[in-house]
Amino acid sequence: TNSRAFTAKTSCVRRRYREFVWLRRQLQRNAGLVPVPELPGKSAFFVGSTDEFIERRRQGLQHFLERVLQSAVLLSDSRLHLFLQSQLPVPAIEACVQGRGPHSVTEAILRYAMAGPAW
Repeated sequence: TNSRAFTAKTSCVRRRYREFVWLRRQLQRNAGLVPVPELPGKSAFFVGSTDEFIERRRQGLQHFLERVLQSAVLLSDSRLHLFLQSQLPVPAIEACVQGRGPHSVTEAILRYAMAGPAW
């Protein structure tokens, strides 16, 4: 992203669908009346190849993130920043946001950005 709201200029993280479900729930909880975009459906019945399904889901998740990043309220959520800029698992993201982790949100992002994917 080129948003000034982000600590790291670039990041590459791998997230599972269930982690996106968690993020959406957290954004809804903290956003008040601001609408949170929907996630692509989790269809058990898909006609086509697995690769096709994965690509459609990836595009849907990308669209979800693009819409989230258009909202200043959602963009201000620390969980979103950790979700996108660190490889921290969900429990560690929660601990960090609640001040129970070894690092602040910014420190966790910077440590990950300096160490790369191996952190």
